[in-house]
Amino acid sequence: MATPFLLTVAAPAGEVFTGEVDFVVVPGVEGELGILARHAPLIAGLATGIVRYEREGRVRKISIGGGFLEVADNKVTILAKTAETAEMIDRSRAEAAKERAEQRLRQKEGTDLLRAEAALKRALSRLQTLN
Repeated sequence: MATPFLLTVAAPAGEVFTGEVDFVVVPGVEGELGILARHAPLIAGLATGIVRYEREGRVRKISIGGGFLEVADNKVTILAKTAETAEMIDRSRAEAAKERAEQRLRQKEGTDLLRAEAALKRALSRLQTLN
């Protein structure tokens, strides 16, 4: 049995999750990072994606829009630009955002491609959180 540790996920709108977990995987800017109890101290940048954590044998997900991770004293703190649990996500709005971003990427001319790609990543992250 894994040793639990404290995970806190917060965004400007407020705290999204705080609780003991057995394992966390985060979308680091250089790739995924896995964290177990008693992990060495760490500060890392996070990309838009999904935070997966295991608690009582069940995997749960939180969609984040980038941010930072700190690991210290057997605690993991995520300060995200945006953070949403599956219960907070409206599937129809996420699907509409995905469609809009894909349409902007197809147009290309007169489109801010970086902004459209970022919007698509956020929408896909939200939809994957629901699955």
